[in-house]
Amino acid sequence: MNNQNPLSEFLSQLIALFLSLIVVHTIYVTVIHPNADAILEQQATQQAAGKTLDIERSIYIVLKDFEQEACFILALWVFAIMGLKAKKILRERALLSRTLIDISPGTSLLPEDTREYSRPIQNLNETEREYLLPRALLSGLQRFGSTQSIQDVATTVKDICVHESERLDSELSMVRYIIWAIPSIGFIGTVRGIGEALGQAHKAVEGDILGVTLSLGVAFNSTFVALIISIFIMFLMHQLQLLQERLVLDSQRYCDVSLLRHLKAL
Repeated sequence: MNNQNPLSEFLSQLIALFLSLIVVHTIYVTVIHPNADAILEQQATQQAAGKTLDIERSIYIVLKDFEQEACFILALWVFAIMGLKAKKILRERALLSRTLIDISPGTSLLPEDTREYSRPIQNLNETEREYLLPRALLSGLQRFGSTQSIQDVATTVKDICVHESERLDSELSMVRYIIWAIPSIGFIGTVRGIGEALGQAHKAVEGDILGVTLSLGVAFNSTFVALIISIFIMFLMHQLQLLQERLVLDSQRYCDVSLLRHLKAL
């Protein structure tokens, strides 16, 4: 069972996208575009005066095109998505340091004791009860109380952990899509830039190389920026996957140590 309503998660991601759009576009309008326009105007003035054209490799020129802006919007969006997921995982991990089933060493847990040991878990707040560890422990206790089979408890705990692992992995589908989309946007910029450069080839023959240079800059800068962003996002996604996998494995181990080894069938 997922402890977050799908509609609520969708709205959260939509709000994150909207905020990412506002933040990145504001930075582009107030910082990137004005500085890039000033540099381009200076280069145009030099060319009009017949001076040697000084092609400046500025960060503002590298980032100025809408393909790069779109990549940064998607990057900030996916950072927000992964940040929310990482925050939830860390909250779940905090339960691993708490004693949810207080069984003294050497004490056996009989089927008739399951209701008593379930109460501390049932007394957790609604959000915490839906976390992986409480669900696995409570399901294991309930299964032991009804079947009196230790093997059934082990199977129940394992199944819950496996299903949770699959659910967590499926929730990364949007992150994987964005990681694919960002280089694709960069390649669109490459095609657009090369097309514009070819369309201005006759000007280069006449000595006007500024337009061709700018178009080729679009072609290579967009892909360069997109690939750098994708590499960084891929690294963060693997770190998030590692957190998720460790949560599942540590929760299953917690159940083994704190519950399964204390069970005693009649």
